[in-house]
Amino acid sequence: MPKQDVAQIVHTIAEETNTPEETVARIYANAINDYRAEARILDYVPLFAAKKVRATLRQHGRKHS
Repeated sequence: MPKQDVAQIVHTIAEETNTPEETVARIYANAINDYRAEARILDYVPLFAAKKVRATLRQHGRKHS
C-alpha cells in the first residue's frame, strides 16, 4: 500500500476519533502486522486494519467516558 494512502487513512481515523495521528499510526501498524501474519490474500488487509483501529479507539473512548 502506498505510503500516501496509509497517511490518509491514519489522518481520517484520527479526525473521526479525535485521537492524535501518532497514536492512530501505531495502532494501525500493529493491526496491519497482525492481519498480514495470518492473511493469505492481502487485498483487504488495510480495510480490516482500519476497521479494527476504529473499533479499538471507540472501545477505548467508552472506557474513559
